[in-house]
Parts: sequence; structure tokens; C-alpha cells
Amino acid sequence: MTLTLRIRDVSPATPRARLVRIDLEGHPFEFAAGQAVFVGNHGGDLRRPYSIASAPEDAVRDRAIELLVGVRDTGEPGDHLTLTPGAEVDVEGPVGSFTCPSSIAEPNVVFVAGGTGIAPLRAMLRHAIAMRPAPRIGLLYSARTPEEFAFADEFQALAAHGAIEFRQTITRETTLDWSGSRGRIDREALHPLVHGADTLCFVCGPRALVDDMPKLLLEMGIPPKNVRIEEW
Repeated sequence: MTLTLRIRDVSPATPRARLVRIDLEGHPFEFAAGQAVFVGNHGGDLRRPYSIASAPEDAVRDRAIELLVGVRDTGEPGDHLTLTPGAEVDVEGPVGSFTCPSSIAEPNVVFVAGGTGIAPLRAMLRHAIAMRPAPRIGLLYSARTPEEFAFADEFQALAAHGAIEFRQTITRETTLDWSGSRGRIDREALHPLVHGADTLCFVCGPRALVDDMPKLLLEMGIPPKNVRIEEW
């Protein structure tokens, strides 16, 4: 399905990404948490895929979907898309099988994100929080530097209210004040969030991350059927 929609608003998410809200008013649009859409300027030949960063419940309430769009130094994502509020865009989808089910049988869920791989996991996490009963939810998020954590304030607020367990790690040196963890995600970083073999794990990020996580999680007793991965 391809729809012509309008960009409702654009806001900074990180120095290298923008949060783009696309208006769904008057356009029914169903998707599963974790799916993506292809987006490009209306009438253009180029479209690129972006995971939907908002949950289906958010879309019903707000009549919009949110995308985390990487940008160049110019502040634009490329020739395929101009980030101007009010501009028309062609949206094709939803697509993708990396999804969170409508209900989760496991009592524990852990989301492991690297960089902009947080986008589909944010949708899944928000979807899981809305479940009744909600599972115990953990989020382990890796970024290069502190300013490259998208949605960090949101996740910290959820953690402060007890809705999730949230941990962060950075992988590069920084001149910014940072007292959190450093280094790539390893078994030590995962351990506080994995509460037994009955944990369902979703992993999205760079190839190195999605290659490493299944092996680490297997060592921690998580069966392969409980590990879902997506390279981004």
C-alpha cells in the first residue's frame, strides 16, 4: 500500500538524526510494532526504508507515525527526502517480519539496541508497556557518544517510574561528562537485564552487534527461539 501523507513536524533526535512525525489523519494505517515503511518525496523515484519508531497504540492515539531519520552534515537525509513540515511524502508499507507479537507469553523481555537500531525497538518497547499484563522489560542501548542516544530522556523517565530497566553504554571516547558504562555490549552488560532462560530478546543495530548477541545470549541460557535479530 502506498499513501501520500504530510510531514507533521520535524525535531532533533541526535546530532545525526531527526524525529519525523508523519500525519495519518484520514488515512487508516495498520502495522505491527517493529515494521518499517519506504518513504520519499511525493512523486519522486527514490524511497528509502525507515523503521517506525512509534507503537501501533501511539499511531491510533496521535494519528501519526514517527520515524528516526539519519541526516548528513547538511541536516538532510539525501535526495530522496526533504524534511519540511507540511511537505507531501509517499509512504509505502508496512514491510518487515522483525516484529513484536500482540501478546508476550514470556515474563521477561530484553531489547538490545545499537545506534539508530533503537527505532523499531522503541516501537516494540512502547507496545510491550501497553500490554496487560506487561512483561518485565529491559533495554540495553549502545551508542558511539552520549549525544547520540535517541529518546534517552524518554527511557530514563520510564525507568524512573519503574516501567523498564534501562542501561546505556558508549563505544567511543568523549569530551562530554559521562559516568555511565563504556565499551561494546558484552555478557557483563547483559547480565543485569536477563532474568532467566524465559526471556524474549530483540536485537537491532550494526552487523557486529547482531552477530555477537545470539552467541552471548546462548551462553547465558537463552534458547535460540527466544532471540530475534535485525541488522540496521
